[in-house]
Amino acid sequence: MATANKNLSEYDKNSIPNAKDFRFGIVVSEWNDKITEGLYNGAEAALLDCGALPENIVRWNVPGSFELIYGASQMHKNLDLDAVIVIGCVIKGETMHFEFVCEGVTQGIKDMNVIYDAPTIFCVLTDNTEAQSLARSGGAHGNKGTEAAIAAIKMVALKNQF
Repeated sequence: MATANKNLSEYDKNSIPNAKDFRFGIVVSEWNDKITEGLYNGAEAALLDCGALPENIVRWNVPGSFELIYGASQMHKNLDLDAVIVIGCVIKGETMHFEFVCEGVTQGIKDMNVIYDAPTIFCVLTDNTEAQSLARSGGAHGNKGTEAAIAAIKMVALKNQF
């Protein structure tokens, strides 16, 4: 396993642009909420740690991971944001549902990165077990929400270069 015994969520705050003037939207799936809340907490903490103001972080909840696409699209259309982070968790079950949801969400987020001027950051765990997801939402392997927040800050800074 590539992430065995590693916490990939550590970052050097001095190498991250200050996010004081950036506005972020975060769309959070209510499905597997024990995991998505951990991811949200990691994302919010990293944004605040890097200078984002609490009033510049907007959170919307949606029922499931597939609905992240619509929620993020509406954020892009209706709010003045520098980046949108989508947070979800799909755990493999016994049917093909996992594959369909994962592919649809991935393609939808990819499309938004082509359509909208502000980046959409993918933070959807697609694990085989709940234990794997817990390890990546604040557990042994860090917090993918933290990583998504750092990616969002870096992408906004990149966009602002142009």
